[in-house]
Amino acid sequence: MNNLYKIEDVCLVKGGKRIPEGETLQETPNEHPYIRILDMYQGRILELNDSMMYARDKYISRIKKYTVNEGDVILAIVGNTLGMVSTIGKSLNNANLTENCCKFVDINTDKVLPLFLYYSLISPLNQKKIERFKVGSSQPKLPLYNVGQLLIPNVTVNQQQEIIKILSTIDGKIECNQKICSQLEAMAKTLYDYWFVQFDFPDENGRPYRTSGGEMVWNEQLKREIPKGWDIGTLSEHITGDKNGDWGKEHKQGNYTKKVTCIRGADFPAISSNKQLEAPTRYILGKNASKHLCPGDIIVEISGGSPTQSTGRICYINEITMQRFQNDIITSNFCRAFTTCEHYEQYWFYLLWKSLYDAGVLFGYEGKTTGIKNLLFDMLCTQYKIISPNKSVIERFHSIVCPIFEKIQKCKVENDELIKLRDWLLPMLMNGQARVE
Repeated sequence: MNNLYKIEDVCLVKGGKRIPEGETLQETPNEHPYIRILDMYQGRILELNDSMMYARDKYISRIKKYTVNEGDVILAIVGNTLGMVSTIGKSLNNANLTENCCKFVDINTDKVLPLFLYYSLISPLNQKKIERFKVGSSQPKLPLYNVGQLLIPNVTVNQQQEIIKILSTIDGKIECNQKICSQLEAMAKTLYDYWFVQFDFPDENGRPYRTSGGEMVWNEQLKREIPKGWDIGTLSEHITGDKNGDWGKEHKQGNYTKKVTCIRGADFPAISSNKQLEAPTRYILGKNASKHLCPGDIIVEISGGSPTQSTGRICYINEITMQRFQNDIITSNFCRAFTTCEHYEQYWFYLLWKSLYDAGVLFGYEGKTTGIKNLLFDMLCTQYKIISPNKSVIERFHSIVCPIFEKIQKCKVENDELIKLRDWLLPMLMNGQARVE
């Protein structure tokens, strides 16, 4: 194996600065974006995004020394995302960094290139060391001293450039697929808004219904106009096939012999957005096969959340999603799965629920026990009034968006394979088992 540098031999490690979230951060954009760990889910290159928070002006003097620049490498050092690594994109030049991350400065580029440092940090060599170095259980941390003890292969800068070229090509395709997924999801949301919020679904002549003078009727319950022939209903009227979650056991024991993959709320972004899929393997009772998820299922997180994030995150399962798992899949006991009464309602219902979640409606349907927020699922589904469109409109909508959601999952299947390829190549390139000729 090649000789190794310690990180402390080639650069300095510096932590970020804490701003209490919910007290001093704001959603209104300004010149001071504040990078949190959850923002690092974007992937290798971290760029400004719509969910990012900003530091209030009065706190800038306190945190101005804790900024990052384009090309900087940052590492998550607190929490369940411990060990996640990103590089800073152009749009986040001079952004502020949370104390839950550290950055690497004064890098000796005669010995190591920043992107080679990035790939060294995500390699199994260092990810295993991070696991050994962490302290604490409920909130694990990686001390800055131990970050300095992580290792970098001692190879020439020319070799580093060749290794970076190969791995960056793979990552570039992954990032391209991620952008495609984001654009497709945005396209589906725009269509949903156009059809079911603005009521400009195509009429019998293919023209936008409301804009073209389609008949609207006043609804006394909602105190607004809705398209003629549409009704007012509840979410429960579109739900059937309820499935509770399960957590089972970490290893086979007793009658817990059925091997499954368990989708948690934390895995929802990997199903429907850009996070890498890392759902755990569990063992459940064989008699609980009725809990297995199927194409057409929708999953809702019913426990969790935070002061700034309600419970009720949602994701969908389709035929192509199933290809991403080697085992049967279930959802955890902090979630609940169901199907829509008609198969063609799945994506309409998914986008409807997401619109309620994004609008903060679900904050009003939360209870709290033992410090954990719980979604009052049955109350929400039976009491909250929604506009129930004409079923033929939902069916036409499904025929348009179904290929969009299938394409999203196809890109994710490809990314899963690309990630496996990169992670297979990375340690061999790093330790000299494979060489670039």
